[in-house]
Amino acid sequence: MYWADELAARVSGPQVVNDSKTPSGTIHVGSLRGPVTLDVIARALRDRGLQASVLYGIDDLDPMDTQSVLSGDAVERALGVPLAHVPDPADDGHASYARHFASLFVDTFEQLGITPDRYYWMSEVYASGEMDRYVRSALERAQEIRDIYREVSGVERPPGWLPIHVICPTCGRIGTTLASDWDGETVAFSCLPDLVEWARGCGTTGRLAPFRGAGKMPFNVDWAARWSLLGVTIEPCGKDLATAGGSRDRADAIARRVFGREPPMRVDYEFLNIRGQKMSTSRGRGAAAHEMADVLPAEQLRLLFLRPRPNQAIEFDPQGSDAIPRLFDEFDRLAAAVAGREFRGELPPDYDRLFAMSLKAGADIAAEAAAFRPAFAHLAFLLQVPGVDVVEKVVAEKGAPLTDREQAILEKRITAARAWLDEYAPDRARVAVHQDLPSSARELGGEQRAFLAALADHLDDDGGEQTPWTGDRLQSAVFDVARERNLPPARAFAALYAAFLGRPNGPRAGWLLASLAPDFVRERLRAAGVPG
Repeated sequence: MYWADELAARVSGPQVVNDSKTPSGTIHVGSLRGPVTLDVIARALRDRGLQASVLYGIDDLDPMDTQSVLSGDAVERALGVPLAHVPDPADDGHASYARHFASLFVDTFEQLGITPDRYYWMSEVYASGEMDRYVRSALERAQEIRDIYREVSGVERPPGWLPIHVICPTCGRIGTTLASDWDGETVAFSCLPDLVEWARGCGTTGRLAPFRGAGKMPFNVDWAARWSLLGVTIEPCGKDLATAGGSRDRADAIARRVFGREPPMRVDYEFLNIRGQKMSTSRGRGAAAHEMADVLPAEQLRLLFLRPRPNQAIEFDPQGSDAIPRLFDEFDRLAAAVAGREFRGELPPDYDRLFAMSLKAGADIAAEAAAFRPAFAHLAFLLQVPGVDVVEKVVAEKGAPLTDREQAILEKRITAARAWLDEYAPDRARVAVHQDLPSSARELGGEQRAFLAALADHLDDDGGEQTPWTGDRLQSAVFDVARERNLPPARAFAALYAAFLGRPNGPRAGWLLASLAPDFVRERLRAAGVPG
């Protein structure tokens, strides 16, 4: 059973599924794993007949603690200030720094078919007074919360510490204040110059009532409080928060012992890694979510996150690799299997459910599986061949006109292939067919040259232009002739690349040949196959 269906089978009654994000800067594509997981859980619940509400929050009262997109005096002014109160760095009409970066991120949701029933901004939730009763409960049970930090995580809070960060009324910072002495209505506070290394407080002291947005509870306490406020029953959780004794364990204990409710069901998920390291746009590892959503169509980007179980890490390095073409190939293999067509390679467990969940909700699964999709690498090659009408080639490969849906698929794949070639493709994917026989072809071994001549004869005997000139057929022909000649496939492919590209590697050979005129292919094979 697919993992989300397993989860749905363990619950009953209406469910509230929640996730949130702190918009501290450009949000990398790996951060989409949470929202995609959220969406799939909700779909599995609804497929089982359960009512499911999806919530997504923006933690914009968190302090600014990064210098990734600020410089000069803007850093001095903004560090430690709530993200909701930092000006839009791009000056493009957003009300704040938080709104700018959160909007770039959540705008990708619609592209992916993710439609939360409610977005909420914690700056607004606190300002509305909805969190006031939880703030009061946390302050009145501060000793219990200190005990939980010590017992669950071994973290010792100093005597008098209170679970509230107030906003300094003088400098506007929340990351530099320390609260103490709760009297039932107000707390004493100090805005300290040296409380944290990354921001400098102004030195103001005083008392204030920490309600209606004048303060925010620490993350673990805030997390547990919003579960009660929103009635959350299921919440995905990233690996960094899910470690033993970490944030999620503390929040679970606070939910039970301070706010008197069971915490939501956990769905822990792993990181999206590049060469074993977590993606981080501020550290130059990984593409921004909104940029990758402009490259990958929804079904491929969803598949990226859904092919492993949530607790399995994903290795995805789009730069200078075949990671993106392989993602398209894997999707096409799933589609072929669901449609009952032939395919190469192994299938994952529950491949039909995985395929369905990779599509947007409401898609016609059978129609999507049956739709003709040109191989991504083949399409990327066609875009580099001068004078080729890509649409005409794809129609010829299908052997019939494209449907409206297939035309839309092709347009998205052309956009993705161009973006991949421009930004991510390795050098070997950028190719040019030589109009004359490359000199490297004359240096091939005798058995390779004999293979090329035999392949030309095979294509003649196989019907030439009367047989569909497709990548699949030509790829099979290459393997068949190499097998007949007892030539290892690697040497056969190297001979083809030398004959057409003047190099030892290139795109999938069958699709390379399919992009070229049949007469040109046979003539080149014979020219390269003439004994030296």
